Amino acid sequence: MTPLEPALQAELDLLRASIRDVPDFPKTGILFKDITPLLQTPKLFRLSIDHLAEAFQNKGVTHVASVESRGFIFGAPVAYKLNAGYVPIRKKGKLPGKTISYTYDLEYGTDTLELHADALGPGTNVLLIDDVLATGGTAFACTQLLKKLGAQVAGLSFVIELDFLHGRDKLHGYQVTSLLRF
Repeated sequence: MTPLEPALQAELDLLRASIRDVPDFPKTGILFKDITPLLQTPKLFRLSIDHLAEAFQNKGVTHVASVESRGFIFGAPVAYKLNAGYVPIRKKGKLPGKTISYTYDLEYGTDTLELHADALGPGTNVLLIDDVLATGGTAFACTQLLKKLGAQVAGLSFVIELDFLHGRDKLHGYQVTSLLRF
C-alpha cells in the first residue's frame, strides 16, 4: 500500500476518528463500528460521499446501486455526485412489481435480496455502494443480481472494511475500494 498524500490522509483520519465502537452490539462478543457520528457531522458526511465517488469519477458509471438500509444513506448521494441513476437493492418482499432475487447463505440460515427486473440491462455500468464490507456475502449477492440483469459491475465502494473477516476475498475480479479499514 502506497503512502497517501498528507491532505487525503488527514481527511481519512477525521473520518476514522468519527467511527464509534459499540461493544456487544448486536450481540455479545461483537464490536460494532457505528457510523452515526460521521453522518451527524456535515463535513464528514460530505467527505465520505466525495471519497466514495472519487475512485469511479471517470469510469463511465451509469448507475449506482446500494443495499438497504445503511447502503441507501451513501448510495443515493454518490449517484448524484456521479450524475448516475440510482437503483435500490432490498430485502425480499420490499419492492413492488416484478423483481429478480438472489438467495445466499448467512452464518445461521439464508437471506434473499431483490432488484426490480427492469432496473438495469446490458450497457449499464453499475457501482455498488455499502457502508460496511464484512464477510462479503451481501456484496457478492448484489453483484450476482446486477449480472443477472446484464449489467457490468464497475466496482464496489465501502465506507468501512473489516479486514479480519476477509470479505474482499469473495469479490475477486472486481475493483473494491474502502475508505477505512479495520
